[in-house]
Amino acid sequence: MTDEQTTMIDFGPTAQRVTALLSGVSDEQLGAPTPCGTYSVGDLLDHFMGLAIGMRQAAEKTTAAAGPDDPAPGEGAADRLDPEWRQELPRRLEAMAAAWREPSAWQGTTVAGGVTMPAQMMGVVALDELLIHGWDLARATGQPYDCDARSAEAVIGWLSAVPDEERPQELFGPRIPVPADAPPLDRAIALSGRDPGWRA
Repeated sequence: MTDEQTTMIDFGPTAQRVTALLSGVSDEQLGAPTPCGTYSVGDLLDHFMGLAIGMRQAAEKTTAAAGPDDPAPGEGAADRLDPEWRQELPRRLEAMAAAWREPSAWQGTTVAGGVTMPAQMMGVVALDELLIHGWDLARATGQPYDCDARSAEAVIGWLSAVPDEERPQELFGPRIPVPADAPPLDRAIALSGRDPGWRA
């Protein structure tokens, strides 16, 4: 993956797209299944809440050591979901996107979820989480979803570059075959191990 593909990708469009979904999520849907493994909608929203903070800190390089009562990296649990998530999550997503607009966010190394990696790679991982989980949320709640081409291509490039044997099974399922001319979003979703045709 080249620097040109990873440097200074604007998370704003994807963060805004996820934020736009939140008003379409009802309390009755919080227990509904999602394409993301065993996660319910409520679990996924709680994951978003932690993700937005963790990836903002990764951009700022201010990640603090986890405390004994902190959730495991990447963990989401509906019973822990902040009751004010509809107001708080948009603020956290906006702050995360703003942090990754700083050139320093993409330089050196950084840490998220206890994992250290080059900041440019971490940026694409954060974008992947935002884009793919946004699709999860949209499908689970019956809402339309799209993304900008550059974000989709960056995620495709990263997911394509990870060998099957190095794909964490707790994060990704087996790649799903799609037509070569499938839209970029469908290709990204399929590479993450999800069926682009999934419906609730």
